[in-house]
Amino acid sequence: MSKKITVILGHPDAASFCGALADKYVASARLSGHEVKLFRLGEIAFDPVLHHGYNKRQELEPGLVEIREAISWAEHLVFIYPIWWGAMPAILKGMFDRTFLPGYAFKYRQNSPWWDKLLSGRSAHVISTMDTPPWYFRLVYTMPGHHQIRKTILEFCGIKPVKITSLGPIRNASAAKLSGWLKQVERAARNA
Repeated sequence: MSKKITVILGHPDAASFCGALADKYVASARLSGHEVKLFRLGEIAFDPVLHHGYNKRQELEPGLVEIREAISWAEHLVFIYPIWWGAMPAILKGMFDRTFLPGYAFKYRQNSPWWDKLLSGRSAHVISTMDTPPWYFRLVYTMPGHHQIRKTILEFCGIKPVKITSLGPIRNASAAKLSGWLKQVERAARNA
């Protein structure tokens, strides 16, 4: 069964290994009959800083408007990025800060600590690369970046289930290992 999929490359350099993973995912998903929209954040002109928090409206640049429309359109979201300093790169965090706003991604209830999850009905797959061995990231660092994107961003807005694939260590990985990870992502896209 085909799906509408939006893929967001959160590495600022499209020529990175994360860029290769995104290209492989998109190609495989399209070959499997899925409709796919791809956004490379490093190629989109936008200010990643939410200058006034939620206190003052900040107009979205055209690229961010397109991303929001593609997220609304999608049934499945894919985020591909490296783990830097335990979490996502600033450009991806900035995209979330600027686009996942109250009234679009969630809505606080009046006189209540609870909120409405406005992006429910979508699933997500996070594919992250890291130089740290994934077992070390899980056991020693307790996966801060994975908890951030799963629990405090995507699930907070109603997106679930959220699958996370950790690939690493990337640094000094052999060509065979890199090729194996590309094949793993290709299979994931076929089965989205």
